[in-house]
Amino acid sequence: MTILLLTAAAGLGGTVRYVLDVRLSHLRWGAIPLATPLINITGSFALGLLTALAAGTAATASGPAWLTVLGVGFLGGYTTLSTASVDTARLLAARRIRAALGYSLGTLAAALAAAGLGMLAGWALAGL
Repeated sequence: MTILLLTAAAGLGGTVRYVLDVRLSHLRWGAIPLATPLINITGSFALGLLTALAAGTAATASGPAWLTVLGVGFLGGYTTLSTASVDTARLLAARRIRAALGYSLGTLAAALAAAGLGMLAGWALAGL
């Protein structure tokens, strides 16, 4: 049953990502597209939050089933390293080296910070 829920959640996460990407595709900072970083940063926050909320719950080897379905399924479908990589490669192909570095390193730093903030929020909500 978890596999079916995981599959459905991944499809839903991918669909939400696609809709947001289309709706946010006009957002740019100079040459840098902003839709994919915004999606990855919000997904990182959400996964940090879920992971912290799961701390202290009964866990299996891979964590609670709901964490697997939401974290691996929905958020795995929602976030996208491959699109971020292609966006960076496009900037490099256009010889926008600084933009490519700013895009990739900025996205990574912001996603790490968002995951940390999500974990802090989750621990606070869980009373940990």
